[in-house]
Amino acid sequence: MDFRDTPEEATFRKEVHDFIVAEAPRPKAGESSQEALISGWQANQEWFKKLGQKGWIAPAWPKEYGGAGMTTVQQFIFNEEMALMKAPRPLHMIIGLGMAGPTLIVHGTEDQKKKYLPGMLKGEDIWCQGYSEPEAGSDLAALQTRAVRDGDDYVVNGQKIWTTLAHMAKYMILLTRTDPDAPKHRGITYFVLDMKAPGVTVRPLYNLGNSHEFNEVFFDNVRIPKDNVIGEENRGWYAAVTTLDFERSSIGSATGMKQHVEELIDYAREHQNDPTSTLKTNPMLRYELADRMLETEVARMLSYRVASMQARGLIPNYEASSLKLFSTELNQRIARSAVHILGLYGQLGGDSAPNKGRWLATYLRSQAYTIEGGTSEIQRNIIAQRGLGLPRD
Repeated sequence: MDFRDTPEEATFRKEVHDFIVAEAPRPKAGESSQEALISGWQANQEWFKKLGQKGWIAPAWPKEYGGAGMTTVQQFIFNEEMALMKAPRPLHMIIGLGMAGPTLIVHGTEDQKKKYLPGMLKGEDIWCQGYSEPEAGSDLAALQTRAVRDGDDYVVNGQKIWTTLAHMAKYMILLTRTDPDAPKHRGITYFVLDMKAPGVTVRPLYNLGNSHEFNEVFFDNVRIPKDNVIGEENRGWYAAVTTLDFERSSIGSATGMKQHVEELIDYAREHQNDPTSTLKTNPMLRYELADRMLETEVARMLSYRVASMQARGLIPNYEASSLKLFSTELNQRIARSAVHILGLYGQLGGDSAPNKGRWLATYLRSQAYTIEGGTSEIQRNIIAQRGLGLPRD
């Protein structure tokens, strides 16, 4: 793996960097990435339009679908520079541009691409993901939400849970069971669902940090046109795996985590002479910060590994799981270290707390990192079986 940019890549990196410096709004002091993502959705519309004019809303998408046709390495450089400069990312990138759009490009019909992709690129449509159920989370293929064919429609009944942004979404990518007699990885069909369809009910779920991203969604005789099937009936699992690959290869930003550790180091230096400084009472915290910084470099190397494989036309599988597993657990370790460094101040929230209480919110929110997108247990199974060749039992 060559860490150096080619002359062309170096030129592109400078172009992205200079554009962000000239055009991107600066994040507010003390604001978390999640807060910036939601509160800045309307405020940053002009910035998103500028990204769209350059084709940088979906940089790696083919040009015929509104992207910039970037190579994998260019996409990586773009993402890295955006993270380094803390540039706002469009809210609809989470599910729409990051997962639903790429899946439609691979498995969707031309009519579906023409209907749904433009709204993603313009930032008009927010998407959500209808995968997990109360009894089908890590074992996703055990899902029981039913879709029954009725003329030109399918009638859907059931429930989804932990549905990020469902309360804001216009569309959902939805997995249902259409053949209950087939083996559980078969008989699954993948749909696009209009969230305003009659019979769809969204209820909020608040996390430990008291923020509302997650929801549970109920379906009561919801009708979905047959033209909304992505791929083939009863073969939705294969499209679903495509979506999961996009999700797992993008979870966890090594750059963002490094910035968080640097913020903690700066805080520790600024407050090391305070009477209540935790560094005075526990000098081992210096080694803890050193460990966290080294671990962000490990995460960066794992990210480079995934990007280099994609650049060579390979499909990261257990490698993406390794990145997801390490990054999400590292996020939790960084949050714990933050609470250790801040001491009792780490338990405070609100504007008067250090960094406006962001570290408390980050610590509480971090508990979900190793669950969403496939639990750590699932990732370890993938690494053991597909990476190490170990038997299932």
